[in-house]
Amino acid sequence: MNRPVRVLVAKVGLDGHDRGAKVIATALRDAGMEVIYTGLRQTPEMVVNAAMQEDVDAIGVSILSGAHMTVFPRLLQLMKEKQMNDVLLTGGGIIPDEDVDALTKMGVGKLFLPGTNTQAIATYIKEWVSQHRSF
Repeated sequence: MNRPVRVLVAKVGLDGHDRGAKVIATALRDAGMEVIYTGLRQTPEMVVNAAMQEDVDAIGVSILSGAHMTVFPRLLQLMKEKQMNDVLLTGGGIIPDEDVDALTKMGVGKLFLPGTNTQAIATYIKEWVSQHRSF
């Protein structure tokens, strides 16, 4: 790959806790990726539009609000409408195991729960991008 992996890190909805998202953004930067952090209180539409404008390889959503079963399907729908079929949608936060399974079946990439090693997240994103995106 000729350029660094580009990742958009987002907080969707009313969840005001962004420490985890900032830690992930810093870890991904430290792993050599370009990171765009959208800040708090984004809508799914804002996230997908920013991802298109920034030509990202992956979207990472940090969600602690319990709205994951609404947010992720909406993001997938918008990404499909905009033909972003080769962009990874991943994320993490407080997500029950059964919801992780359901979201994965819908097409969301691997979801990371609290305590996950940040290097594992960076490795997953880099490997996914190298397998699914062509430059």
